[in-house]
This record gives sequence, C-alpha cells and structure tokens, in this order.
Amino acid sequence: MKIDAAFPLLPEATRAAFAHVDTWVFDLDNTLYPPSSDLWPKIDHRITVFMAHMFGLDGLSSRALQKYYYQKYGTTMRGLMEEYQISSDEFLEFVHDIDRSSILPDHALAQAITTLPGRKLILTNGSHKHALQTARHLGIDHIFEDIFDIVAADLVPKPAAETYQRFFDKHAVNPAKAAMFEDITHNLAVPHERGMKTVLVTPETGARDHREDWEIAAGAKASHVDFLTDNLPAFLFGLGHSPA
Repeated sequence: MKIDAAFPLLPEATRAAFAHVDTWVFDLDNTLYPPSSDLWPKIDHRITVFMAHMFGLDGLSSRALQKYYYQKYGTTMRGLMEEYQISSDEFLEFVHDIDRSSILPDHALAQAITTLPGRKLILTNGSHKHALQTARHLGIDHIFEDIFDIVAADLVPKPAAETYQRFFDKHAVNPAKAAMFEDITHNLAVPHERGMKTVLVTPETGARDHREDWEIAAGAKASHVDFLTDNLPAFLFGLGHSPA
C-alpha cells in the first residue's frame, strides 16, 4: 500500500487554490520536522548559553534578554549584531551544535514533497549547515533545489520584506505562483502580501507548542494565513498530486 493512501484528499476548493503553484517554499525549524520535536528547544537552550557566556549572566536573565532581542529584531543573533557587533559565524556555529539523533527519517514527508509538481526550496532564518544536516536526518535533503539561509539573506531575518525579495530575486521565484509553509504566523505576512499561498503549520492537538506566547497570540486566523495544518504530509498528500 502506498504511504499516501492513508491521507484523504482536501476539499476541492483547497486543491484548486494550489493548482497554479509551481514553487513550494518551506521554513525549516518546527515546519519540516514536527513542531513538538525537541530540536528547537535544544537550539533555544544553546542561544541562552551563548548569551550567558557573553554577558556573564545567570540563565534566567540571559533567557529574558534573548527573548527581548528575538521579538525586537526577528532573531536574537540580529539583536546581538546590531547592539554588540558579534560574529554571526561564531553564533551560528555554536547554537546549531546540537544532537539531531531524535530526528528520524520521515518517509511520508519525503514522499509527499516529492509528489509536488515544480520546484522545492527551503527558506530559513537558520544556517545552511543546520538546514542541510537536519534535512539529511529527515531523509529529504535530496528533494530540495536549494537552501536560502540567514547568510544568503545578508543576515536580515524573516519577517523583513527585503529578505523575501532577496529570496525571490536569487531563485527567480514568482510569488504569485508559489506557496509558503511556516510555523510562525507573522512570517507569512509578506509572502501573502506578495501573492504566495500561505500555510501555517501548527503542533498536533495536545502536543507541546514551542512557539513564544506572543507568536501564538498572532493567531492562526490572521488574514495573511490562507490555510492551516497540524499534519504537513497529510496536507501535501491531500492536494492530490501524482508522483513525478
């Protein structure tokens, strides 16, 4: 039996909304791997440790400052660069030095993405190395044409409009014929404004939600969220595309 046999088709109107899409763009963290995974908390902890070492603060103080920069600048790293001129290379190498053994190959996700017609790209606020290593653990690295990381974005994170424009320009993406999958609501605002179909990926009911309270408060019902799913493979299979 094919893996996709367990996933029903989405409503016809939903499938029709994606009929024109020829470029599929995915965030990495908490999107391509389950939002309930322990991977992001590991990275989050490493950021706290980096700041504790940098400022000589206790864990709670470091974490509070970390979240302040994250909310103000889009990433903690951007805040530290703006205010303390830290090395982005050093920061990215340290915070992404984590154990990924909890991430197992996701055969359903691999098959689901493979069935999508057209190009597949990753757009992440993380590093290229982190995205590639994580995609390899998931068994999906070979499916993607490229990874557009924070360095390719000139160290300006999503949700900045110029980051999306750099991405569109570099990869010759027509946003009117593209779809964006993300776990953070406000990161879908610019894609929606530019004409992309937007899909918010959330944890399954009852699973841990590692997003910040202010990110969750932004709401799945925001006008720039076209569709919502707590099961990315099921949603992709539900679009009804045949294997290439």
